[in-house]
Amino acid sequence: MRSTRPAMQALLIFVAALILALAIGGCLEQMLGVAFPLIGFALLQGFVASVLAYMCRMAWWWSIILGVLPAVALLVNMLQLPPLFFLVVFLVLLVVFWTTFQSQVPFYPSNVHVWRAVEKLLPTDQSFRFIDIGSGFGGAVLHLSACRPNGTFTGIEIAPLPWVVSALRAKMTRSKGQFLRGDYTKHDFAKYDVVFAYLSPAAMPALWEKASAEMAKGSLLLSYEFMLDEKKPDMILGTRDNGETLYGWHM
Repeated sequence: MRSTRPAMQALLIFVAALILALAIGGCLEQMLGVAFPLIGFALLQGFVASVLAYMCRMAWWWSIILGVLPAVALLVNMLQLPPLFFLVVFLVLLVVFWTTFQSQVPFYPSNVHVWRAVEKLLPTDQSFRFIDIGSGFGGAVLHLSACRPNGTFTGIEIAPLPWVVSALRAKMTRSKGQFLRGDYTKHDFAKYDVVFAYLSPAAMPALWEKASAEMAKGSLLLSYEFMLDEKKPDMILGTRDNGETLYGWHM
């Protein structure tokens, strides 16, 4: 199933987990002589789905999503929420996550520890151009543009809501950082001296292909948490004691 699109693969896993959970639940009912509780069935289906997602080598967040989805669905059904609630939730998720299913890059913001690690790698005695691809709510660009006035900082984000929030934050704080709405895969990396990414394992091969084709000699590619299979990193920096790591490649 690895060649299947992630969203379709997740759906197939969810259905397979449902069938397996029904079979296991039926066996337990016969063995114990009592009806299997509904919440127990939901937890069982989530566990099976999470294991199947891991076995199929899906991105780690799919195991979490599939693991909690049955129990959450049961809880929501018990609360008997009005239909308008689900419409609002759907619209909020749509403008935040937007193309997550297609790009395989979930919305998960970086933190100040990472920004400080990146800051140490930026030039102090010359001008440079920096871009954060998938900039989310703009934290990295806003922080770094305030610390490194000799740099030009840009963030690019495809999801509408995070882009709007980051642009408003820049205006409210009078930041020199700028934010573009668009797909970083269609944006020219040749304009930048430093490219910072916090994506996902699934997006890394395409990122390396694009970076190696477009980035100028002497520029720097940075990736938080995720490495490249195609090339060993030239630098590995720990951002905190919990194992979070920043990787860098000189182009």
